[in-house]
Amino acid sequence: MIETLLLPFEFNFMRYAFLIGLIVAIPTALLSCFLVVRGWSLMGDAISHAVFPGVVLAYVFNIPLIIGAFIAGIFCATATSYLSDNCRVKQDTVMGVVFSGMFATGLVLYTGIKIDAHLDHILFGNMLGVSIEDITITIFIATFVGSFLIMKWADLALQSFDPLQARASGLKVHILNLLLLASISLTVVATLKATGLILAIALLIAPGSIAFLITKQFRLMMPLALITTISAMMFGIYLSFWIDSAPAPTVIMVLTSIFVYALVQKNILIKG
Repeated sequence: MIETLLLPFEFNFMRYAFLIGLIVAIPTALLSCFLVVRGWSLMGDAISHAVFPGVVLAYVFNIPLIIGAFIAGIFCATATSYLSDNCRVKQDTVMGVVFSGMFATGLVLYTGIKIDAHLDHILFGNMLGVSIEDITITIFIATFVGSFLIMKWADLALQSFDPLQARASGLKVHILNLLLLASISLTVVATLKATGLILAIALLIAPGSIAFLITKQFRLMMPLALITTISAMMFGIYLSFWIDSAPAPTVIMVLTSIFVYALVQKNILIKG
């Protein structure tokens, strides 16, 4: 019985999948809390779609895909921030236009330029095909983003809940915004191999949303989101082995189920 339960851990590709899932869970869980309380959920969506043209161009010019993805993500984030600050259109509208335009540009490049390799793994992820190099890069990104969010969580929290007070306190709000946008871009890059661009947005929204439903204290949101994401990652990957499905969508299904359960329980408590 125990041998059967431990069967997935006998395969290298499954062990690598568990490892990269665990690593990716850290920055996505922490970052999702800030995105949810700031109302920046669409920003994660925008950047996750906008990196696609950068990936295609990186492949064409034979440079690492993550470099192209990061540059495109930073361009999308800074362009969205600039347009939001310098025009009458609301930020969510600007994000919708920018990310859809960049994603469409990526699709045009992908279909217009003759590319021998399929880039479907960029869109949908390939958690079972990760290499040691992919894991190493992901560890570096997760360490950088996680360290920044933990060290600056108080400043970021103040800026999220009370921007005017943050400015009055002498915080460099503009720099914090740019660093947070860079963290989103890096995190999206880190999830390329694990979940792909399409499902990355779920990891940037669901953990924070679940934690927000459970507690109203921000200092508790981050550990709750982290525990939830790690649990969903491990169980989703493990479940995918037995039901013969792709790990990434299975993980997202688990996260969605947890969100629905938390929402139902909250509504029951409110009505009770």
